[in-house]
Amino acid sequence: MSTMPTPLADQMAARLQATLHPTELEVLDESWQHEGHTGANGTGVGTHFRVRIAAPQFTGKTRVARHRLVYDALQDFIDQGVHAIAIETR
Repeated sequence: MSTMPTPLADQMAARLQATLHPTELEVLDESWQHEGHTGANGTGVGTHFRVRIAAPQFTGKTRVARHRLVYDALQDFIDQGVHAIAIETR
């Protein structure tokens, strides 16, 4: 199996698109790589994600501040069971 887009990844991407208006965006569901780990739900989808994003709002912000913007945009998903988000900002 490989890292792939899933319906939840697509929903997360739509939220980031609407909130941060990124110039680059990729949201990948990597849950299958975390089977048996804390937060995995046994299905191989929907718990662990990687976000690669570049957005104008990141200009002049620290890495922590950029990550906070992403987490704030995705808080509803975290509240609903997304366990981990690896964030790569540019």
